[in-house]
Amino acid sequence: MKPATIVIDDRQIIGIVDRKIFGGFIEHLGRCIYGGIFDPNSPLSNEQGFRKDVADAIRNLNIAILRWPGGNFASTYHWQDGVGPLEKRTKRLNLAWGGIDPNIFGTDEFLAFCHYIGAEPYICINMGTGTFDEAQGWVEYCNWPGGTYWSDYRRANGHEQPYRVRYWGLGNEMYGDWQIGALDANTYVARAREFVKIMREVDPEIQFVSCGLDGLSDWDLSVLRGLAKEVHYHSIHIYTGHPDYYLNVTAPLHLERCLTVCRGYIEKVRYEQQIKRPIKIAVDEWNVWYRERGKEAGYHGLEEQYDFADALAIATYLNIFLRNCDIVGMANIAQLVNAIAPIITTPDGIRLQTIYYPYMLYAHYTKTLSLRPIVECSTYTLDTPAEPYWTFHVENMGNIPYLDVAVTCDDAKREFVLAVVNRARNDSILTSIVFREPVKLKEVRFIDEEVINHQSLNNGAILDETAIGMQGTILQYSLHPASITIFYVCKTDR
Repeated sequence: MKPATIVIDDRQIIGIVDRKIFGGFIEHLGRCIYGGIFDPNSPLSNEQGFRKDVADAIRNLNIAILRWPGGNFASTYHWQDGVGPLEKRTKRLNLAWGGIDPNIFGTDEFLAFCHYIGAEPYICINMGTGTFDEAQGWVEYCNWPGGTYWSDYRRANGHEQPYRVRYWGLGNEMYGDWQIGALDANTYVARAREFVKIMREVDPEIQFVSCGLDGLSDWDLSVLRGLAKEVHYHSIHIYTGHPDYYLNVTAPLHLERCLTVCRGYIEKVRYEQQIKRPIKIAVDEWNVWYRERGKEAGYHGLEEQYDFADALAIATYLNIFLRNCDIVGMANIAQLVNAIAPIITTPDGIRLQTIYYPYMLYAHYTKTLSLRPIVECSTYTLDTPAEPYWTFHVENMGNIPYLDVAVTCDDAKREFVLAVVNRARNDSILTSIVFREPVKLKEVRFIDEEVINHQSLNNGAILDETAIGMQGTILQYSLHPASITIFYVCKTDR
């Protein structure tokens, strides 16, 4: 493997990193909510029924925004069933995922949990079986001060002040035949406009997220053309996962292709309609998801069991968000607990999966500004997969670099954080990191399979600094095979 070079110039600014890229998603799916974040009968829960150990683990991810109630569940969810005295709440069939939902975790519980973990709420409305009046009442319940039916009902339920929920999603995956109430793009746009109209009458300050597909489709362009003047965000969803190591760690690069096309759609529509304000992309569902591993391992339903290749994929996703921070304004890993999640609960505690650790490191170390690095390294190519799983043909992307890099710095351009994924499965890569001005090393952390399997570390391993060469503007280090390395450096005083 030939040596690699990463050149960092603090004048090459991509944009400001929105902390909402470190977002989460919880849905009434499997044990995500009941038996996950919410378990009133557990001795590990607080008086509100929230698992304290789960909340602590989520806080350690610095989750900035939390999406709820779905997902597919949103398309048949009637929020009125989940407010008011517990003994009067209505049990309903969970038509999205099966079973019965007792509705003891509803709007007030969700918003209380957001407050408990320090995250901003993001509510996805029911555009499947839901009505205009129902959506209007939800905004009224959450955001109107008082003196109306739903705002006074909130106050009677013990919440005197409005919640001021700012972000509202206009349905979930309304393009899909698996979605109850699925629509064609033109019908979706027409209905969404009416939802916006009535919800905005209650609170003109709320921001809407249009329901996109993958950013590449005719649906996305049609929806953007129809709703661009109404929304601040356009959502896209992506899940990847493959048993082949290189296909798995490479597949997230498909997202970068999606973002490139969707960015073009947005700019095309903004130009055509002379829209001055920006419209950002919300990747409000993303993760690695095989659909089978949890079942094979004997775990409950969708409780995916992750390996270290999946952690590399997660780090690549995060690098992509940072490299595209000028267009990506929100991202929500799906989901946070038990269902395809970094956190698994048991009656006695929690287990942190491999994908937890890169997310945590990025959330703790990422700085304010994203920079555009120049990366020179060896590359590889992929064969067409015999079993595509998720049919994202990343093999047609040509030569793929072994190193995946994102760089951020503080506003003063004095402190820098480099996040480097080495996708080479068996090879170290001697890497020179070249800065425009002299720097000094402050901290280096890394995670690889050995760290995950053999050490109980919350923040990855701290490298022996003798393994790092420093001279003026150049930092040199041999990156571990299949690893994620975070370099924290600062400019020297002249």
